Amino acid sequence: MLQLESPDANAAPIPRVGRMHPALIVGVIGTVIGFAGSWIPSYWGDEAASVLSASRTWPSLGAMLLQIDGVHGLYYGFLKVWTALFGTSEAATRAPSAIAVGFMVAGTVVLARRFVGTRIAVIAGIIAAVLPRATYMAGETRSYAIGAAAAVWITVLLVRTVRPDASRRLWLVYGLACAAAMYLFLYLGLVLVVHGIVVALLSRARWRMWARAAGFALLLAVPILVVGAIQREQIGFLARRHYATAANILTKQWFGYPLLAVAAWLLILTAAAWLILALVGRRPLGARMRLTVLTLTWLVAPTVLLLIGNALLAPMYNVRYLSFCAPAAAVLVALGIATIGETVVSHWRPALTAVIATALVAASIPVYIGQRAPWAKDGGSDWRAVAEYVQRNASGGVVLFDQTTKPSRDPRLALDIYPRAFAALDDIALEAPFVARTRLWDRVADNADVTSEITGASQAWAVEARHGTATPPDVALLEGLDYHVESAVLIHRITVYHLSKE
Repeated sequence: MLQLESPDANAAPIPRVGRMHPALIVGVIGTVIGFAGSWIPSYWGDEAASVLSASRTWPSLGAMLLQIDGVHGLYYGFLKVWTALFGTSEAATRAPSAIAVGFMVAGTVVLARRFVGTRIAVIAGIIAAVLPRATYMAGETRSYAIGAAAAVWITVLLVRTVRPDASRRLWLVYGLACAAAMYLFLYLGLVLVVHGIVVALLSRARWRMWARAAGFALLLAVPILVVGAIQREQIGFLARRHYATAANILTKQWFGYPLLAVAAWLLILTAAAWLILALVGRRPLGARMRLTVLTLTWLVAPTVLLLIGNALLAPMYNVRYLSFCAPAAAVLVALGIATIGETVVSHWRPALTAVIATALVAASIPVYIGQRAPWAKDGGSDWRAVAEYVQRNASGGVVLFDQTTKPSRDPRLALDIYPRAFAALDDIALEAPFVARTRLWDRVADNADVTSEITGASQAWAVEARHGTATPPDVALLEGLDYHVESAVLIHRITVYHLSKE
């Protein structure tokens, strides 16, 4: 039966404070790693949606959620309260994600330690802290890190709840937690599927109790499930992205780049091979076997279900949507390290496992550094640098923003996120700001339709995405109104043009 137990049944009970101590230490390390340098990259499109939603009034936010992004409403509400206290800088809004990764890492240690002891659990926690998927979501103003933390702690709760001495009240708490998780991020409903499979395999006597709790959770989650169904077109863009590739699934989903992915998958396969040996009687059936079944199911089932749904129903796969499986990947890698360590004599095992774990940490460093580079987000988002340049150099005139990009890369978002930097400029194309709308972004007029408001200004600024060697349409428009280019400064992927009539 799946239950919380010491890996050594004859060992003396560990005091509760001592039991939590490794998790607290590794969890704090995870938060520090996740937060360090997270403020360096500029915001990108998804983060802009979070920050701007949190900047709305409560009535405006509620009206928007009825039209779009309703599945993110709980996170946006939390972020609104958070930013009211700490501001909307990158460091402030990404801090909750780094803290959440610390909780995820701590939960990973607690979960693994219940089955296989402190040494493997701490290795699992360290791997969870440096896993590229974890360090990425630690530095992003989205709900994925909080979702991953919720997933691992709900799994810890499940492991406690399926014990024979668990009360009905604990099952009620489990159902409430699963429902709350789905309001945080709808795809966390896949955690329920994972738990159902694991309970059916390892604790069939408790499956009926689990099914009742799961049914209760789904009943409570009906409103958010309905909202997700009604607003499903908001992920329609996935049909044009073709994310379901082998490179994304096997590499980017958790491991960042091929070298680390190959090493991690070899270790995961090593853990799976140990499980096969256990099932055929070559290894003891016990707590380690149960942890391996649990984490393999957690790693594989959500991915398989999303890929099937993506192929047969509607586009629904994105590497970020499976961030909540990161703890399972970390535990399996740690189990693989432990399995390799068991091939040598006992006094060499700690050294060998330490060497392998250190090598994995070292292999994750290039990804980590890349994630903290100034242009790390969305292939080079440079909105903050654009805003800083405009604030230093623009003292008046009109401003036009490129209207040829997709909404999530719209240069206008630099103004919305960093409004003070553009305070000296006249945003002549604006028809309705995002705060007055039930959609995510501003409503604007076509730049060609506001020429009458341009001609009276002696200075003009054009914030343009790359157009190859061609002159951007907005610059050509201004030149047709007798402006000439004074300067054109490429920030990274956006060029800021200054034009005048003088």
